[in-house]
Amino acid sequence: MRKLFLILFILFPVVFISCEQQPEYSEKEIIKLLDNWHQAAANANLEGYFDLMTKNATYIGTDPSERWTRQEFYGFCEPYFEKGTTWDFKGFDRKMYRSADDKTIWFDELLNTWMGVCRASGVLVWENGKYKISHYHLSVTIKNESIKEFLQIKQD
Repeated sequence: MRKLFLILFILFPVVFISCEQQPEYSEKEIIKLLDNWHQAAANANLEGYFDLMTKNATYIGTDPSERWTRQEFYGFCEPYFEKGTTWDFKGFDRKMYRSADDKTIWFDELLNTWMGVCRASGVLVWENGKYKISHYHLSVTIKNESIKEFLQIKQD
């Protein structure tokens, strides 16, 4: 009986680890995830939006003060989502990169927004059998020819 217990004790972790779901990277699925995330915001679907983020996610917005934990960003978003006054970003020109084990994906994308074309970059991680957004950084784009005007506005 002790031998059987010892064998099960040794084999159980091996069986458990081998049954762990491994990432199945698909660029098409990542694009769909990002599109769904942006669409959840456009639809003021607060839970759908935040369900696609890790518990320790970071969101960096366009204002220098906008570096939020997931919880802080949730608090910021909640009143807007409740009123239905959210944003509608449409991603395009995405570039994807991935780790050798497919557990980490990083990307950049251009976005059509109410601010004009913006750029964002982010990181997705494999968590509990699915990819989730762990880090997202949104920035406003400015054409090089307009930098002097921008710097003047920024100084004001």
